[in-house]
Amino acid sequence: MADMLKKVPVKEQAPEVRAKNFEEVCLGYNKEEAMDESTRCLECKNARCIQGCPVAINIPGFIKEVKAGNIEEAYKVISESSALPAVCGRVCPQESQCEKRCIRGIKGEPVSIGKLERFVADYALENNINPVGAEEKNGHKVAVIGSGPSGLTCAGDLAKMGYDVTVFEALHELGGVLVYGIPEFRLPKQKVVAKEIEKVKGLGVKFEKNVVIGKSVTVDQLLDEEGFEAVFIGSGAGLPMFMGIPGENANGVFSANEYLTRSNLMKAFDDSYDTPIAAGKKVAVVGGGNVAMDAARTALRLGAEVHVVYRRSEEELPARVEEVHHAKEEGIIFDLLTNPKEILVDENGHVRGMKVIRMELGEADASGRRRPIEIPGSEYEIALDTVIMSLGTSPNPLIASTTIGLDVNRRKCIIAEEETGQTSKEGVYAGGDAVTGAATVILAMGAGKAGAKGIDEYLRNRDK
Repeated sequence: MADMLKKVPVKEQAPEVRAKNFEEVCLGYNKEEAMDESTRCLECKNARCIQGCPVAINIPGFIKEVKAGNIEEAYKVISESSALPAVCGRVCPQESQCEKRCIRGIKGEPVSIGKLERFVADYALENNINPVGAEEKNGHKVAVIGSGPSGLTCAGDLAKMGYDVTVFEALHELGGVLVYGIPEFRLPKQKVVAKEIEKVKGLGVKFEKNVVIGKSVTVDQLLDEEGFEAVFIGSGAGLPMFMGIPGENANGVFSANEYLTRSNLMKAFDDSYDTPIAAGKKVAVVGGGNVAMDAARTALRLGAEVHVVYRRSEEELPARVEEVHHAKEEGIIFDLLTNPKEILVDENGHVRGMKVIRMELGEADASGRRRPIEIPGSEYEIALDTVIMSLGTSPNPLIASTTIGLDVNRRKCIIAEEETGQTSKEGVYAGGDAVTGAATVILAMGAGKAGAKGIDEYLRNRDK
């Protein structure tokens, strides 16, 4: 029987084992463990956990079914709100959303909502249990740009409403950031992502790969020539940011995007694939978010000694606590309160090290975090052969620059209403990182849901 104050523990690969492979770190609950954990749920009538979920899953509802051993029914409850539960159960920051609101967490640990969602979703994948689609089409065509979390969610929700949906993906594989940005050891591609996408296909959604909107075809052409009545832009934010310090153009300097894409989508970690990556023997990852942890843990698995260089303290690290904990367990070194000043380059134009300076924290800035200030005279050098910049990303301006009447802000993000995803251009909706800049998978999914709702209201009102 579960300890009512503590979560049922989840099995994981041992750190010394997983640091040398790309297999999933967390092994998840079995049915007995999931049912045991579900008994900790208080089944609150005014469930605050739902308020903390960007896609508003009926959390007490699905957990109640798990408690009774009705796993298929639990999946039906989740799939009413979420198109990608096996993904969210792995990468969603539940500790700052649903679990943060959990009443059980006031006097003990919150219910392990994310791990229960993962168990239910994996059970559905293994037993071919599918979400329920529309009984018939409504005759309206909608285009979705991008097959990442916002695009897949919007497409899935629209298909359930009866729309004829086509998703256009620029790359040769579907999944967006789920396939190119998140490592295999956190999110298995064939076992999870590909199967979740098959469920979206099962709702009737069509996919076209290798279509670069803005080059292959424009948004205006989709609306004016291709017969689509509305468009949702969920193209993400794949344009990496750099610091602008000396030496940043040297061989051996990567953006985290490039490094992770080479490893994930192009299988550079697999010796049987002919996709080289300068893995490096001594690597510094600059940044402190989840992407920085992913890049650092990938480099470690490719055989490097890895340092995370971050200008604030551990308390301010934006990455999930779980990811930082796993990184430390695996042997990644954290150089905190440290900031790069220059990347040092050898006579062949390759990275040989990095000059850094120590920092201290001053008053809080606009983000609410204490502002890092350089300590004069504290510079020192770190010997390196590879630097990975993980400083955030912004949207590729291609779509906005080739669409008439589509407004963007100073960061080149598309301006869209939060509740509906409506943009400045009639019939065009947007959501996810293309609107907010780099954020989480679940927030992108929430924006996809809002976009589907907005498009449905727009087309139904237009027909009146």
